[in-house]
Amino acid sequence: MSDQTDQLTPNRKALRINLDELKYGTFAEIGAGQEVARVFFQAGGAAGTIAKSMSAYDMTFSDMIYGKAPRYVSHERLELMLNHEYKLLNERLGEKRGDTSTFFVFADTVAARNFKGTNECHGWLGIRFQTEPHGPPSDIMIHVRMWDKDNLLQQQALGIVGTNLIYGAFYLRDQPESLIKSLLDAVGPERIEVDMLRMTGPAFEAIDNRLMSLHLVRHKLTNAVMFGNGGRVLQPSEFLYKKAVLVERGSFRPVTLVNADMLACACAQFMQEPRVQNQELVLLMEITMNNLLASGELDSTDFLSRVDLLGAIGFNVLISDYSEYYRLIAYFRRYTQEMIGVALGVSSLRSIFNEKYYEQLPGGILESFGRLFKNGVKLYIYPMKAHDYESHLPAESISGFSAITASPAVAGNELITAENLPVDPHLRHLYAHLMENHYIESIKGFSSKIMGIYSRDVLQRISSGDSNWEAMVPRPVADAIKERRLFGYTPAVAS
Repeated sequence: MSDQTDQLTPNRKALRINLDELKYGTFAEIGAGQEVARVFFQAGGAAGTIAKSMSAYDMTFSDMIYGKAPRYVSHERLELMLNHEYKLLNERLGEKRGDTSTFFVFADTVAARNFKGTNECHGWLGIRFQTEPHGPPSDIMIHVRMWDKDNLLQQQALGIVGTNLIYGAFYLRDQPESLIKSLLDAVGPERIEVDMLRMTGPAFEAIDNRLMSLHLVRHKLTNAVMFGNGGRVLQPSEFLYKKAVLVERGSFRPVTLVNADMLACACAQFMQEPRVQNQELVLLMEITMNNLLASGELDSTDFLSRVDLLGAIGFNVLISDYSEYYRLIAYFRRYTQEMIGVALGVSSLRSIFNEKYYEQLPGGILESFGRLFKNGVKLYIYPMKAHDYESHLPAESISGFSAITASPAVAGNELITAENLPVDPHLRHLYAHLMENHYIESIKGFSSKIMGIYSRDVLQRISSGDSNWEAMVPRPVADAIKERRLFGYTPAVAS
């Protein structure tokens, strides 16, 4: 079915809905014209589908109808619109059409490009719908960012995405991944980004919204998604807005005491920065899509386990397809101009100095570092025992540094730190510049007792039945692994 819907134009999708005698509802749109309703009117047969189409542009009118929200383009405003219009639809038409119709309300609140082109172009779109007459409603809500430079093109793209959302809710809800992929039919990611999605209600009882959000990244509708404590899906523009950010990248399979210690120590130093003091701070653990797809296929159970375990110790999670750190920083800069810190180990720092990762940039490694360290960014480097250093480097990193693997700095020190990290000779002056200007800083106060803990070793111990792994992870993580039997854990059988 998804292959067929990929070929349907927005007008054909709208026409199918218009000709479906069960579907009947309201369109309420604020901010960029009644673009979605326009698609349905132009498709023909809209009288069989549209009970009402309205747009309360004036803020006073909007507040009088829907009540006040913190921001006019926000999920709170969208929920107020859906609540009001759905209640009104049932009150006025429930007795007359309730036995023969499945009611729905589509709503959006949008800030399209203004005349000067200075505003953030984004919006919230949602649909509340019944799957059977008199049945309880379900919701789908999405947040979009519009990339067209022309207001009329943004309006057109919004009409298409809204139509795709309504069509998906009606005909693809049992195929949620196909529904997600269809959101950008006839418009594409170069014009619209969908960076948040939430499905709720009886139609989606078996749905985990974290997995649905992951599909947004996997299918290129966005580059990153975020989850908070308890697995709730977060909207980046609201969660990161004007906040300082500290992020640690890793596999977290599973999260270890070292992972927690790295972020805690980096946070203590980050909070001492003059630009961070008195600022609201966001802490993030980031997993890249490359890491999640390391085996070639997405293991949804493995992914959800990692997110759950990070949430169990209070961390927010970011999933991104940004392999390069400078692209990750550019993502954060969409939402905040406050200071950004990155906590990482020395092996990851060494990988950053591998020039092969920047061959696609005209300015190579210098351009990447110019982007990475722009406007208040600092790397906090966690040390590693010297005898573990080479063995725990990624293979691609080692191949790029074969000439210095026997460096005296490695052989003559107990720990490898930011101060004695081996760097290729032609990059040493660049590295010295970054150190001297405090773009790179060694983490202090770390626990030397836990430095030999690595996720891959913990994972091997779990699967082999070696109970020593429990002392290598935070207690809530150990409890969750045992309770849910994650990562191949099998309880010991009493003799």
